[in-house]
Amino acid sequence: MEERLFENMDIRTALLGFGAMRLPLDGKGAIDRAEAEKMLDLAYENGVTYYDTAYTYHNGESEPFLGAYLKKHQRSSYLLATKLPQWLVNSLDDAKRLFEEQLTRLGHEYIDFYLIHAIDKTAFVKMVDLGVVTYLEEEQKRGRIKHLGFSFHSIYEDFDYIATFRSWDFCQIQYNYLDTEEQAGDKGYELCTKLGIPVIVMEPIKGGSLASLPPDLEGKLQALGTKTSSAAYALKWVADHPNVKVILSGMSTYAQVQENLETFADYTPLTKHEVETLEEIGSIMRGRVGNGCTGCKYCMPCPFGVDIPGNFALWNKFRMFDNYAVVKQMWEHEKEQDKRPNSCTECGQCVPLCPQHINIPMDLKRVQSELEQAQR
Repeated sequence: MEERLFENMDIRTALLGFGAMRLPLDGKGAIDRAEAEKMLDLAYENGVTYYDTAYTYHNGESEPFLGAYLKKHQRSSYLLATKLPQWLVNSLDDAKRLFEEQLTRLGHEYIDFYLIHAIDKTAFVKMVDLGVVTYLEEEQKRGRIKHLGFSFHSIYEDFDYIATFRSWDFCQIQYNYLDTEEQAGDKGYELCTKLGIPVIVMEPIKGGSLASLPPDLEGKLQALGTKTSSAAYALKWVADHPNVKVILSGMSTYAQVQENLETFADYTPLTKHEVETLEEIGSIMRGRVGNGCTGCKYCMPCPFGVDIPGNFALWNKFRMFDNYAVVKQMWEHEKEQDKRPNSCTECGQCVPLCPQHINIPMDLKRVQSELEQAQR
């Protein structure tokens, strides 16, 4: 198993990490514990040392399940990561209560890697003002948190602010060969490298999307003449970044665990031609988007409740993959229907607010039309 060294902590860990967000489910929608334990056994026996969960994963079931599983093994043989759900924190007491609850759920006396979950600048400033960051620093001094970091899903400007605010032990970002210009992206990775912040990567296969490319792009990978799968290529692209210390995979099946273990059992860097091919595929996919929405949310809130950046994100993802299945669940979600483009009245209030100069009402019509047609 390929390993990486966290130089600032003198910790060596397996490059492949196990994300407990997409565990297999039984017929009632709960974690299929027998199957999930088989998957975890396979990972552990083959050298996986980093296990990641969060307060809300699997409706709160992930933390107690993973904690109980890991307690079967010697404590020094694994690293446990979980996250503070900052959106549930409106006071310092909330943060204290949630942290104590997480320790109880996990059945552990300390957490190796603790993250402020899915933070952006606004939420981070709130955590600072409430005294939550100071509280977590105190828990680190007490030893109940070994290493403190954050996970991130916002724009680069927010990432720059948070990453440079204090000295972080690590951070977790979404990073893959398609998202080089999204969220933290290449600039975020480079900033972390400059600051000496080790990077843990989530969504290296973009929720599985990069494991199933459009036929014309899959053909470009097959033309390389290797037996490497599209998923393995995506993982290797991330692995070729030396400041990436753990690549999290939210594995849902035993077969996925097997394939990912094989990818890192005898890891070799990509060739120059392979890298160029992946970069070409990423460029082609980005070129298929409907517009240049960056998700900055300057257009929000819409007075009529339309989720403008959310709709554009779904539209652009649908176009990139040329596959309605990748957006079907979110587009058809019953509770999201009032936020769809049909609610737009073309008032135009959003148009002058867009730094990308997008004709938002016109593009919302295109979103509705194209996705309705794909839905049929």
